[in-house]
Amino acid sequence: MKVKDLLDKLSTYNVFNYLLPGVLFAALVDDLTTLKVLQKDIIVGVFIYYFLGSVVSRVGSLLVEPALLRVKFVEFAPYADFVRATKVDTKIELLSEQNNMYRTFIGLFLSVAVVAAYDKASLSIPLLHLAAPYVCIAGLLVLYLFSYKKQTAYVKQRVEANKQS
Repeated sequence: MKVKDLLDKLSTYNVFNYLLPGVLFAALVDDLTTLKVLQKDIIVGVFIYYFLGSVVSRVGSLLVEPALLRVKFVEFAPYADFVRATKVDTKIELLSEQNNMYRTFIGLFLSVAVVAAYDKASLSIPLLHLAAPYVCIAGLLVLYLFSYKKQTAYVKQRVEANKQS
């Protein structure tokens, strides 16, 4: 399979919410830290960047979004109303995708800042450097556990909203 075939199968949502943020994360981390994330192999790179973008997107969804909701920087419409409105106005889905992209970019900047700070701290505290793989794996496990919980709740909300319509 060629890279072009692989990229053709990705939706614009996947490109702008996963692949692009993953590439940007890798490039920024490579430039700002001692870590080397950019890949020489394009095929491997696409998968790694997609995964990194997925992580960045989860940071946006699980950390940025709730924080911005809590301080009332943003406010959501009730989910049942959103589901009903998307059946009438299809542009809402596109606007929601763009919204998610902005949230992901906020997650990107937050993630790069955290990685850069950890990298800087680990240069002077050797134990942080040794613990990095374990901290990373534990962090990813927690991040995806809560992502799974949130996604399951969305599916349940969508089912409930469609039962009412």
